[in-house]
Amino acid sequence: MDADKTDRKEWRIQALERLHKELEDELRAETGVPLTPEESERIRERIREEIGERIKERFEGLKSELYEEILREKKKDIKQAVAKGDLFYRFGLNVRAQHFLLAASTFLLIITGLPLRFHDSAIWKFIIFLLGGIQNSTFLHRVAAGGLMIVCVWHLSWLFLTREGRREFWELLPKPKDLFDVIHNIKYFLRLTNEKARFDRYSYIEKFDYWAVYWGVVIMIGSGLLLWLEQYSLKVLPKWILDVAKEAHRDEALLATLAIVVWHMYNAHLNPSKFPGTLVIWNGLMTRHEMLDEHPLEYEKRLKVVVEKRGDS
Repeated sequence: MDADKTDRKEWRIQALERLHKELEDELRAETGVPLTPEESERIRERIREEIGERIKERFEGLKSELYEEILREKKKDIKQAVAKGDLFYRFGLNVRAQHFLLAASTFLLIITGLPLRFHDSAIWKFIIFLLGGIQNSTFLHRVAAGGLMIVCVWHLSWLFLTREGRREFWELLPKPKDLFDVIHNIKYFLRLTNEKARFDRYSYIEKFDYWAVYWGVVIMIGSGLLLWLEQYSLKVLPKWILDVAKEAHRDEALLATLAIVVWHMYNAHLNPSKFPGTLVIWNGLMTRHEMLDEHPLEYEKRLKVVVEKRGDS
């Protein structure tokens, strides 16, 4: 590869020199006077500038064309894979964007909030230093809190104002089957049965993940606002309520962090069957293998719909 780069570089140099020589020869033939070294160098620099600028413009245009072309091909491949049943749409762009904002806000809240709880720890002191000091850390913590509040309003609006949101909310409601699935999986882990529980669109693990967020954000946002607006809160509330809010905020923050690291990270990334993670939250797609392994009942429902549509056509 290095040899190819060297060859291309030499070819470009030779091409520029040929162009320079041809232009000099034509000027000399036209004027009958040889060019001075300054004039020759000026021609060489002008050629380099003009050619370089045109190559750059062409490169940018070519890059854009190739990007659009490959993107169209990828989208076509995905549609064909979905039509064949090799890939399945699971999450739309709206849901993925919500998750991204929630994850980014939560991560920033953790790295700017935990140093306040463990302020004697050398590690967290170093984190505060990297963030630019306690004032910057506090500012970033409030920015992240704003992001958390935005995603909460966004998610609730999506739930109740869109058909997709209402359908997903129904799927996420705990149902009697979830209890039977828990019992079934306990038997599976104890090797009392050979098959694990068969899940529909959401397993009890994912439902717990989802509903735990509601509990967390109510406490974190409620107590956080009281502490953020302390000077106004003390005008209408006794001090002991703010003391309770402070303890609740600190304890729930630690609990939420542990839940994310131990529960969510394991189930989404560190589980041996998923390690190092799944792309579904990034591209919204699941493979047939993932569907059969994690959501076999939903797979069967979708397959039935496809068969019925083909039968009608």
